[in-house]
Amino acid sequence: MYEVRVECDFSAAHFLRDYSGKCERLHGHNYKVRAYVKGHVLGECGMLLDFATLKHALANVCGTLEHTNLNDMPVFLQNPSAERIAQYVYNELIECMKRDGYDLSYSQAKTGAYVSAIDVFETPVSRARYLPE
Repeated sequence: MYEVRVECDFSAAHFLRDYSGKCERLHGHNYKVRAYVKGHVLGECGMLLDFATLKHALANVCGTLEHTNLNDMPVFLQNPSAERIAQYVYNELIECMKRDGYDLSYSQAKTGAYVSAIDVFETPVSRARYLPE
């Protein structure tokens, strides 16, 4: 099994509804996102997936979140937790890669490369992970 990882950063604001504590107030983070791709077979040039291709797609996804109030995005149901952000990044990354001709969805796990995890760091020590299993 091979694995590659790329990362991207974005800055955004959010607040959490139905939460008791300082995170219920509007605040911001400098998020770090990591995307992991796994697979059993290398391509002709000896790579699972070109880093540049994956980095470009992840940068496009993170760019949609850059300098926004995440609560304004309906997909987060007014509670843009790191967990929901990780799932959003996964879904959007899969769609972005499909537009570029790559199916990296979990259904490819047995036959090809697939996105195996998305990490979203709100701080250097606080991370949520989405696994498509």
